[in-house]
Amino acid sequence: MSGALTGRRVLYTGASGGLGHQTTLDFLAAGAEVFAIDRDHSKNARLLEDTPPGAAERLHLLEMDLTDQPALEAKLAEITAERPIDVVLNNAAIYPSKPFEDYAMEELRAVHQVNVESALICTRAALPGMRAQGWGRIVNVTSITLSGGWENLAPYVQSKGALLGLTRAWAREFGKWGITCNAIAPGAFPTDAEKIHPDPEGYVKFVMDHQSVKRRGTPHDIAATILFLASDGAGFISGQTIAVDGGWIMH
Repeated sequence: MSGALTGRRVLYTGASGGLGHQTTLDFLAAGAEVFAIDRDHSKNARLLEDTPPGAAERLHLLEMDLTDQPALEAKLAEITAERPIDVVLNNAAIYPSKPFEDYAMEELRAVHQVNVESALICTRAALPGMRAQGWGRIVNVTSITLSGGWENLAPYVQSKGALLGLTRAWAREFGKWGITCNAIAPGAFPTDAEKIHPDPEGYVKFVMDHQSVKRRGTPHDIAATILFLASDGAGFISGQTIAVDGGWIMH
C-alpha cells in the first residue's frame, strides 16, 4: 500500500490506542496526512516516537477530549478551511462494564457522547469538502458485541448499534456524491480493552474457542482492512460491515 493514499487527508479519532496506533502508522506509510485525535498523552507520545522521521510532518497529533464538543468543532473548522478531509475514521470509544441497572444516566450519556456524537461531528465537518470534490471515505468502527454474546456492556453495545445504523444511512445518502461509508467490526484483540475482564486466561480461552482462525488478531489485521476501505479500490463497496474477527461471527 506504499504511496496508495498519497495526498489524502485522514481524520482519525482514537488514533493512538491499541488498534489505532498501527493503523495511523500504516496510513502514514501509504502516503496519507493524518489528523490523529486522542486524549491519552502517553499513547500520543508513543505514536510520535514510532513515527518514521520522513513521515512526521504528515502526522498532526491533536490531544483533545471528545466530550469538549465546541473545541472539537472549532479544530475541525480550522482543518477543513485549508483543504477537504478525504477519509474519516470514527474509532474512538469508551467501554465501561457493569450491570445495566448500575449505570447512572450521566454515564450512559457519556458513552454516547464519545462513541457516537464525536462521529456525528467529525462526519458533518468533513462532508461539505467530500461532496464538493466528489470523493470521500467514511469508516465507522463497530463491534462484534452487536451479535449479543456479551453482557454488562449495554451502553457500549448501544453506541455501536447507533454507528451501524449511521453507516447504512450515510452510505445511502452520500453515495450520490462519490462518498462511501462502511463499518468494520473488530473481534477480540489483545488491547487495553481486555483489562476489564477479571479472568484474563479464561477470556483468552473463550476467544480461541470461538474463533475459527486459531491465533490472536493483530493491529495489522485491522489496519489492512481500514486502508482497503479508504482506497480507490473500495469505491464500489458501501453500507457494508466487515467483521475482522478470525471467523467468529459469520453472516
